[in-house]
Amino acid sequence: MENYTKEFSGREFSSDDLELIKSVTSEYPKLSPTELAATICELIGWVQTNGKPKLTQCLSFLYELEKEGVVKLPERKKSNRNNAQPQQLPTDNAHWLDTSEISECNNIQLDIVRPGEKLQRWRYYLNQYHCLKDPHVYGAQIRYMIKSDTGQDLGCLLFSAASWALASRDKLIGWTPEDRKERLHLIVNNSRFLLLPWVHINCLASRALSLASKRLPGDWLETYSYAPVLIETFVDVSKYKGTCYKAANWLYIGETLGRGRNDYSHEQALSRKAIFLYPLQHNYINVLNGITPCKLLKADAL
Repeated sequence: MENYTKEFSGREFSSDDLELIKSVTSEYPKLSPTELAATICELIGWVQTNGKPKLTQCLSFLYELEKEGVVKLPERKKSNRNNAQPQQLPTDNAHWLDTSEISECNNIQLDIVRPGEKLQRWRYYLNQYHCLKDPHVYGAQIRYMIKSDTGQDLGCLLFSAASWALASRDKLIGWTPEDRKERLHLIVNNSRFLLLPWVHINCLASRALSLASKRLPGDWLETYSYAPVLIETFVDVSKYKGTCYKAANWLYIGETLGRGRNDYSHEQALSRKAIFLYPLQHNYINVLNGITPCKLLKADAL
């Protein structure tokens, strides 16, 4: 493996890194893939901005190396999370499921979804009512439940790591590949947005997006010790028009190339999506280019 390097999720792995990974996976065959990933993250210093290990990215990298025959991982259990939960959820655990029509609501709020019954509910809604279901997302992420002023569930939001490469976005910002590697974490992706099918409230979608844009910087700062300055999202124009994003003042900047948000090899062939951005600070381009420090100040908000 002399002079062999490999890039994944914005990090370049040297031949020494790859030899270490190969050694760890062979010397500790009884560790689970997650335990192996945690060990490797610690040994090579692969961590998030807040110092937490990049377990999800490392697991994905290990699986890629396994496909290439570089490492051999312990056999992992099959997951039926996306398919089994909607059909097998016991009815006595679904007391929160309310399919009565909801057409009025004075105020809405966003509740952060934590592990437990709330996360079970959130995932149930995504798997049952969203065409893309509950995703396996990478890195930092925050889930919200959209709720009415009387406590009824109205919908779900997910914000997660930004797309690795996005030509229209990177051109707008003026990024070099080095800039992108250093500051990509300052962009987050609105990777899921669902309004429950029995909810019919005028302008609810744009109201939820507006509220999320105000809540997200503070919640992200509290959770990950830094605040994002830009949100991105994609809209499948063959199915939707992106009306709610336009109404919430998101910026349309073009279409994807149909490669997927983490397509490092440029081989995926997916439908093209409209790209929308929402700046969380007025000087976001300067921040993303390292000219201005990132600050969470009311004066910086749009």
